[in-house]
Amino acid sequence: MKRIMFVTILLLAGLNVFSQEAFIDQLTGTVEIKQPNENSFKAANKGDKLFKETVLSTSFKSFAIIKIGSTTITIRPLTTLSLTEIQKQENLETVNVNLQTGRVRVDVKPPVGTKAATTLTSPSTTASVRGTSFEFDATNLYVNEGSVSFVGNKGQTILVREGENSRVEHTGQVTTPRNERNTNLLPPSPIGTSEKDTPVSGAVITNMPFTFELEFN
Repeated sequence: MKRIMFVTILLLAGLNVFSQEAFIDQLTGTVEIKQPNENSFKAANKGDKLFKETVLSTSFKSFAIIKIGSTTITIRPLTTLSLTEIQKQENLETVNVNLQTGRVRVDVKPPVGTKAATTLTSPSTTASVRGTSFEFDATNLYVNEGSVSFVGNKGQTILVREGENSRVEHTGQVTTPRNERNTNLLPPSPIGTSEKDTPVSGAVITNMPFTFELEFN
């Protein structure tokens, strides 16, 4: 019996290595959630656990803030996203998000000794981020902190640093920060939303699909 109990403890310890805490930290208005293996959405509540393949959707004047390990995602109104990967292995956190519509803000602050790999996906662009905060609407990129390696479906990769912006053109190429230095790239809020409705923690941006890859050394 002792031997069986010992093996069970080892197995549970191994599972904890790969688990990742994910939950809804705050929400306002109408926020809906569809858990894996469920066929329909239901009203979300603060504290709801999130899993791989969980889908979240916000309505007019509605917000949600979710926390996945050291990653915080603020979901703006009229946004739908799904979590395609939530995993933690030793000192590496992996979070993959498929943003279907809407706007989000992503902040990643891994503790000392931990690496975070957070990816937002879509067919249009790829951005490898070395920093903690950025805003994006799938066309316009603004970097709050750190730097972003940014590339469209066509064209050369560019580096967008803190305080700089870039955008994806219809050709699939991205513009240089120098050309965009005097341009305000942040898009207006969607119909039915306003900045005063934004939670204290802030939010990002997205009205089209895209891909972000975050790496921390």
